[in-house]
Amino acid sequence: MAEIKVDPVDNHTMVIPETEISAQKPHRTLRVASLDIFRGLTVALMILVDDAGGEWPMIGHAPWHGCNLADFVMPFFLFIVGTAIPLALKRIPSKGKAVKKVVFRTLKLLFWGLLLQGGFSHAPDKLTYGVDMQMIRFCGILQRIAFAYLVVALAEIFLKDAQSNDIAAGYCSVFRLYCWHWLLGACILILYLAMLYGIYVPDWQFAVHDEESADYGRVFTVDCNVRGKLNPPCNAVGYIDREILGINHMYLKPAWRRAKACTENSPYEGPFKNDAPSWCHAPFEPEGILSSISAVLSTIIGVHFGHVLVHLKGHSERLKQWIMMGFALLILGILLHFTHAIPLNKQLYTFSYVCVTSGAAALVFSAIYILVDIWGLKYMFVPLKWIGMNAMLVYVMAAEGIFAGFINGWYYEDPHNTLVGFSLELNRL
Repeated sequence: MAEIKVDPVDNHTMVIPETEISAQKPHRTLRVASLDIFRGLTVALMILVDDAGGEWPMIGHAPWHGCNLADFVMPFFLFIVGTAIPLALKRIPSKGKAVKKVVFRTLKLLFWGLLLQGGFSHAPDKLTYGVDMQMIRFCGILQRIAFAYLVVALAEIFLKDAQSNDIAAGYCSVFRLYCWHWLLGACILILYLAMLYGIYVPDWQFAVHDEESADYGRVFTVDCNVRGKLNPPCNAVGYIDREILGINHMYLKPAWRRAKACTENSPYEGPFKNDAPSWCHAPFEPEGILSSISAVLSTIIGVHFGHVLVHLKGHSERLKQWIMMGFALLILGILLHFTHAIPLNKQLYTFSYVCVTSGAAALVFSAIYILVDIWGLKYMFVPLKWIGMNAMLVYVMAAEGIFAGFINGWYYEDPHNTLVGFSLELNRL
């Protein structure tokens, strides 16, 4: 198998040794196609669930506990970021230069995250822009990716020792080589669980700031006075965000609004019940502080897959590591959920959710690796590869509604006779 080589930018490439080509030809580099395709698949999945999740709630985010198709998007992104980190940093000559590149990329992600999800571009279809700084949303998808990337990339730079590129193919060899990374992951997990179950959550109040709501300006009180609860109103994740970020800077329309306790139309959105609990009206930050700390675990697991890709040269050795770990994580997460030990919950980013989604990411990546890098079926995935190589461009276009607007802009006779309108009619049937 080819040696892994990475250029100074945050790309991932393979270099085919000269002896495999010709003694007269220089080395030529190829990107790891399976990782590009996996990233493209995840971006495409994001666009699908964002634009169609409202009409097909079975693919949208679960209102609270549970895991639907949309709930795999964020951990897939974090897993891919982690896998790419060892490839991107492997050939950067100095720690100082590596840190500079990591910090620059982090700031770039934070900038785009605040611009796209902070509230500045809140209605691109109506060409309305601007945000009240007293109401700006600080957290979001790109901000979480930036945080996880910064933590794990710095760990990769400072925690790894001088290593040989070739190590034994034993299952634990890569684990032993990067034991400090796993120790960091264990510390993060302990911190997260200690705060999730140990922080006391008092009663709290909020005013409805959603101008589209019939209850705009109304003040609600939520009764808690508990510790260690994982229900929507009284969990430590929301409490920390309300105390640090401020309730005005949180997401106004969380997925729990579609819960059975809130609306008769569940799992669809709809008017609240007359006796809906007060927390149904409250904001909640699905990419908040404590849940983002837990999200770093998805990136650490992804880094392990990148380490396997760097150090193990044979297809069978790589796949053995990936598939065994994928199934182990998947089974562990399912057991934790169905034994009611730790429920699957994307908004809290619970440990069972980390295990299930990371295990699924491992198996999907392994399948793509088999199809593309072993069987050579690259041409089947050319569109996904292009999306993966231009992920930020596609993400910005999707966030601004450009793709949805383009698809919905083609109609027959009447502007309502669009592909989207036709699909909605089929859904109603």
